[in-house]
Amino acid sequence: PLCSNNNPYASFGATLARDEEQNLWSTPHDVTHTEADDDRVLYNMIVVRNQLDKDSEEWQKLNYDIYTLRQTRKEVRSRWKHILEDLGFQKEADSLLSVTKLSIISDSQNMGKARDILLRLSEETNIFPTSWELSERYLFVVDRLIALDAADEFFKMASTMYPKRPGGERVEDTQKAPQC
Repeated sequence: PLCSNNNPYASFGATLARDEEQNLWSTPHDVTHTEADDDRVLYNMIVVRNQLDKDSEEWQKLNYDIYTLRQTRKEVRSRWKHILEDLGFQKEADSLLSVTKLSIISDSQNMGKARDILLRLSEETNIFPTSWELSERYLFVVDRLIALDAADEFFKMASTMYPKRPGGERVEDTQKAPQC
């Protein structure tokens, strides 16, 4: 009986490892992801990578791409959190950025304004990397900022902290260069 495959707990550790491996965002067991296009892209990359031999070049390339995408997401989230905290939302920043499958738009009339602000953020600031495709996740966050009457202040702060530069670099990067 000890060697049989009837033990319901035998695969418990494997399940946890799979959960962590298929995590679509940057931290283990993050349930705040939505099932948006960018999530499906990452998920598909993980599925394809897991079907490849770990010693292959394709596996290494996919693994690097997955890591890079997760790091980019972490960086973008960090930028948003930093701006929210500077606006006075120190305690609320994490909850404002938390988007789950159950999240809803607070007011359907704000949807157009939220999209406009998000598009302006992507075009007029470097809060998102150049290659970033707009994530639906941040549409929910902008909607929450509109409801709190803080969306315009957020945009102004993002424009100040992450201004668009011709070369794509941020002001912080150019200011730090001479000091190094």
